[in-house]
Amino acid sequence: MVVEAKKTKTTGRSGFEPGLPFEKPVLELERKMQELREHSEDSIDLSGEIKSVEKKIEKALKEIYEKLTPWERVQVARHPQRPYTLDYIQALTTEFMELHGDRHFSDDRAIVAGFAKWGGARNVCVIGHQKGRDIKENLLRSFGSAHPEGYRKAIRIMRLAEKAGTPILCFVDTPGAYPGIGAEERGQSEAIAYNLQEMADLTVPIIVVVIGEGGSGGALGIGVGDRVHVLENAYYSVISPEGCAAILWKDQSKAPEAATQLKMTAEDLIELGVIDGMIKEPLGGAHRDFKTIAENVRKTLDHDLEELDKLSKKELVEKRYQKFRRMGIFSTK
Repeated sequence: MVVEAKKTKTTGRSGFEPGLPFEKPVLELERKMQELREHSEDSIDLSGEIKSVEKKIEKALKEIYEKLTPWERVQVARHPQRPYTLDYIQALTTEFMELHGDRHFSDDRAIVAGFAKWGGARNVCVIGHQKGRDIKENLLRSFGSAHPEGYRKAIRIMRLAEKAGTPILCFVDTPGAYPGIGAEERGQSEAIAYNLQEMADLTVPIIVVVIGEGGSGGALGIGVGDRVHVLENAYYSVISPEGCAAILWKDQSKAPEAATQLKMTAEDLIELGVIDGMIKEPLGGAHRDFKTIAENVRKTLDHDLEELDKLSKKELVEKRYQKFRRMGIFSTK
């Protein structure tokens, strides 16, 4: 079942979606516009007033989103209406066939994996974290936090893709790997480490896109790629801001400061050489205009696939190794 994100425009949204604390001016304008639309249904021409409010909303969004702090971007990445992996699969591929199970323990619904058609003709392997839209689905999918069997399922299907010579597309969106006792007993850290080793040696193109949260080893478990991109309002970090604040300051209220110090936004990660690029989001975030963000992701992946197709298997593996080998900045002072 695909849980589709609202395909709403930057302005003129129908209904009322959850807002973020720093979006208060926009939310008030949207309430006003909703009231105007309801009155216009009573044969009262309020088109002029509606257009005026739409312009004010767009202006307010620009003022807010042009100066987002890292912590505010984290909040956007966690927005409950943000598109998830299955939304992108539905929008960007056809004939998706999901495969289940790790052949050792069980099927982990926090990771979806399978094969599909890209551009209507080309076979691709698609793997990604999947969160839920309500409490029931979130419990089913562990809020997007995968167990060891999720990572073992992922690498099992990646190997199938390698046998078929099929490119692998990974969509990362997790606060981190599942922290439960059962997951630890079944080898959580070993499963992630094994995936890092195996993905490094796969002889087919691997493209990774962080679409929301990219937390810790949970993200890395399907995050080794020839190209790694992060959406403009997503984040990619060794730890969550709250976790970092709890360790360093013993105070989770320091999370905004931790988000800044972690250098977890796309712009910071490009500067540090950790990722290959940032995918631009529509004004107000991916959840406000799903059609636009899906098209931006499509264009990026089309470009990457075209480039990676030119490389031999040996070149793919060597360049991937060198890419990760070069990461890291240190000083001898």
